Amino acid sequence: MKISLGADHGGFELKEAIKTWLLEKGYDVEDKGTYSIESCDYPDYAKAVALDVAAGKSDRGILVCGTGIGVSIGANKVRGIRAALCGDTFSARMSRLHNNANILALGQRVVGPGLALDIVEIWLSTSFEGGRHSTRVDKLMEIEQC
Repeated sequence: MKISLGADHGGFELKEAIKTWLLEKGYDVEDKGTYSIESCDYPDYAKAVALDVAAGKSDRGILVCGTGIGVSIGANKVRGIRAALCGDTFSARMSRLHNNANILALGQRVVGPGLALDIVEIWLSTSFEGGRHSTRVDKLMEIEQC
């Protein structure tokens, strides 16, 4: 599975920890930056990861900023993206089971690295349940036509 990964300066350290974990687990990682703690703009990284996922260049994406809010808002502006901001494992699981989320957003200042890696692991290992949820996800995607 190919994962597109991105963060601003507020999420850089957690992005690096996630990247190391992903590589150790054998995932193919496309690191879209940032590459330091120097101040930068989160929309740039949200867009880069979201475009990768929407175009099918990556199977899923993971974004990190200080709270996860900015990158999730930015990613969800891209057609075809369902970015879920998760701060716990239950939400991560449900975002995949019921919402077929294709981008996970995390906040470095909100969750510690241990919990973040648990969230990532559950999010990546959970499949979309389909069924009645497919109809609901289709309705979400129809909203993009408004």
